Amino acid sequence: MRFAVIVFPGTWSDKDCGDVLTNVFHQEVDYVWHKETDLSSYDCAILPGGFSYGDYLRAGAIARFSPVMEQVTQMANDGRLVIGICNGFQILCESGLLPGVLTRNAHLQYRCQWTQLRVENTRLPFTNNCEQDQILKIPISHGEGNYFAPPDILDRLNRNGQIAFRYSNASGNITDEDNPNGSLDNIAGIVNENGNVLGMMPHPERSCEANLGSIDGSFIFESMIDSYLAQQPAKLST
Repeated sequence: MRFAVIVFPGTWSDKDCGDVLTNVFHQEVDYVWHKETDLSSYDCAILPGGFSYGDYLRAGAIARFSPVMEQVTQMANDGRLVIGICNGFQILCESGLLPGVLTRNAHLQYRCQWTQLRVENTRLPFTNNCEQDQILKIPISHGEGNYFAPPDILDRLNRNGQIAFRYSNASGNITDEDNPNGSLDNIAGIVNENGNVLGMMPHPERSCEANLGSIDGSFIFESMIDSYLAQQPAKLST
């Protein structure tokens, strides 16, 4: 599987994503500068965390106009996988590939900490290696992760199974105390209507090796890889 890790001015989690994909999951990875205009050879685009364009105006608002975003949109429309992590989630919302918006954390503080995520939908290419209501230990690192959407959009997300993850406690209970940023309905990650575009605030690339404190992010990357492989034509025996 071939991954494009998109690099904007101010991106800083690109190497984290590239390292884990290369050294843990043994996949082919290229770092793609934001001015690139051809992503036709890639199976998945990753928009990593960071502070694209210094988060001027608001997080992701300028990056959405980068030339590469036209190709990311094409990948999404083609049914290929797109995942936006942290700042990448913000960019996907700003570009209209995902509904809603990420605003300042409700407590107005930057938070870098472990969180527990409850898996809400296991029928997605990002979660099909998980069990329903499985708890994943994955860290956050953001100041603008407070997800908001109008009531009609929130209702649609729930009805369509577009909520991928919610912040919870270790037992899977959804509580205000376990919501690190004030996100509406404890939402930590959502997908588009077709299920091939995921945005999430926590960083799965930072929880794929035991010496970092958790390997739960592996469930997400392994789901993506397995979903891709399952769609490939069976190789003829020689």
